[in-house]
Amino acid sequence: MTDLLNSLLLQIKQTGPITVADYMNICLLHPKHGYYSKQDPFGKKGDFITSPEISQVFGELLGLCLAQNWIDQGMEPFSLVEAGPGRGTLMADILRATKSVPDFHKNMSIHLIEESPALKKIQRETLSNFCVQWHKSFDHLPKKQIYFIANEFFDALPIRQFKKTKTGWSEILVSQQENKLIFCLGNKIPLTAIPHRIKDTKLGDIIEICAAAKPIMKFLSGQIMNYGGCAIIIDYGANHLKGNTLQSVKNHNKINTLKLPGNSDLTAHVDFTELTKDLSNILVTKTTRQGTLLKRLGIINRMEKLTSNLKENQKIDYKAAAQRLIEPNEMGALFKAIALYPSKLTAPAGFDL
Repeated sequence: MTDLLNSLLLQIKQTGPITVADYMNICLLHPKHGYYSKQDPFGKKGDFITSPEISQVFGELLGLCLAQNWIDQGMEPFSLVEAGPGRGTLMADILRATKSVPDFHKNMSIHLIEESPALKKIQRETLSNFCVQWHKSFDHLPKKQIYFIANEFFDALPIRQFKKTKTGWSEILVSQQENKLIFCLGNKIPLTAIPHRIKDTKLGDIIEICAAAKPIMKFLSGQIMNYGGCAIIIDYGANHLKGNTLQSVKNHNKINTLKLPGNSDLTAHVDFTELTKDLSNILVTKTTRQGTLLKRLGIINRMEKLTSNLKENQKIDYKAAAQRLIEPNEMGALFKAIALYPSKLTAPAGFDL
């Protein structure tokens, strides 16, 4: 039994069941026992591996994509912002790739959105050669042109789940029984609490709502509308999602989502339709498969150049890593990308319009 499980059981016994969103928040960000608060979960030795940890070309290509869009928009001073930067690998790759872009580094200030002290320490080491500002939220970012990137950030934001029953819609809650965590249904809720996605649903269907994403998207759209720039968001998910997508990962394997609170990762698939709904005065690209995007940005040619002087066994490893990013049966189809950019201006390269 984990320390956090004891705490959750006590809380539920005292105050009653909690929402799935509250459960996710506690499990991931509890100051002492939260998953991201106490460990480095990334890479081969962690519980999961992200695209930047697989191959450096992921960050390099995205960095050059951002830099080209910055050039297209007039090369003004800007904030380079990453949300959920993990170990700092993606940002390090972006900065290395853009070092040769004239005036790009001269005009940028680097900002990382990070709540975990443990990960912040690792990021500080990874990016020790750069002046970086850390923020726990988006509230204090500078009011100027922004170039924003988030890879597997929105999937970790807390969701609420609702299930269609014979008597209406009820929220799925986390409760306890015999000192074990269980899911249960709460009271019937009014339809006004459920978004437009209740259409085309049948008995037993589950829909998920990520309220935490809305203010972030509103901030990004406002910043881009007022000052210019763009935002690139990459995550696993789809448009018009329905069903239970909550999952827990430990040692690269999926486990019961209630089994190891605080000791396993918790995520949910991103509904890109819901994520970009109601954004006004900016443009949003269509969702583009990660594999398609990286191919358009030149991953094949970049990998050939990168491996040209390597030994054959090294070439095989490097190219296998790149294939993992783009193959449909690996990460190429599951992961999608969207970009936000100003009206009447050019979209970042590689995206479906």
